[in-house]
Amino acid sequence: MKFLNIALLAGSVSAFAPSPVSKQSSQALNAFDADNLVGALPPVGFFDPLGFAEKADANTLKRYREAELTHGRVAMLAAVGFLVGEKVEGSSFLFDSSIKGPAITHLAQVPSGFWLILVAAIGSAELQRSKTGWVDPADVPVDQPGLLKAEYYPGDIGFDPLGLKPEGEEEFKEMSTKELQHGRLAMLATAGFMAQELVDGKGILEHLS
Repeated sequence: MKFLNIALLAGSVSAFAPSPVSKQSSQALNAFDADNLVGALPPVGFFDPLGFAEKADANTLKRYREAELTHGRVAMLAAVGFLVGEKVEGSSFLFDSSIKGPAITHLAQVPSGFWLILVAAIGSAELQRSKTGWVDPADVPVDQPGLLKAEYYPGDIGFDPLGLKPEGEEEFKEMSTKELQHGRLAMLATAGFMAQELVDGKGILEHLS
C-alpha cells in the first residue's frame, strides 16, 4: 500500500541521527562545477538542455545536486512503496487491512494519527539534514540564501548503517553516479505511476497482470 512507502520513508528518515560527516571527500569532490560533477554518463554526457549549470556558481550547483539526490532517494522509496503496497493491499496487518485501491489513494485512507507521526518524523529528519549541511542562517550573507557548508558534500548526511560508503575517491564517484542514476529513473517511474493511476483509476500491478 502507498502507506507502506510512507512508513518506510518515516522509518528511514527517523534514523538520520547526528553523525559526523565524513572528511574523506577530497578537494576535487568538493570543487563543484559543471566539468567535475559526477553523474554524467555516455552517450548523453552532461545533460543540461536549459543551461542551469551555466548560470549557477559552485554554491548553487551544490544546492541543485542536494535537491536532486534528496528527490531521487524519496522517489526510490516511493517506487518500492507503490509496488509493494499494491501487492499486499488487503492482507497487511497494518490499519486492519483496510487500505485498498490504487496506491495514490492509500494515503488518504490512513487514520489522522498516522499523519502526526509522519509529519513529526519527516520534520525531525529535515531539521537534522539542515543542521548537517547548511550554514546557520544567522551567519549567511544576504546575497547567498540557502548556503551549504564548505566541507559538506551534497547527500553525505552521515547516514550509512551498512558501511557501504567507499573509502577511495574513484569508488565514491562511481557509487554516487549509481545512486544518481537510480534516483533519476525512480523519479521518472513514480511520475509515470501517478499519471497512469490518475488516468484510469487502476493500480500499477493491475496493468502488469
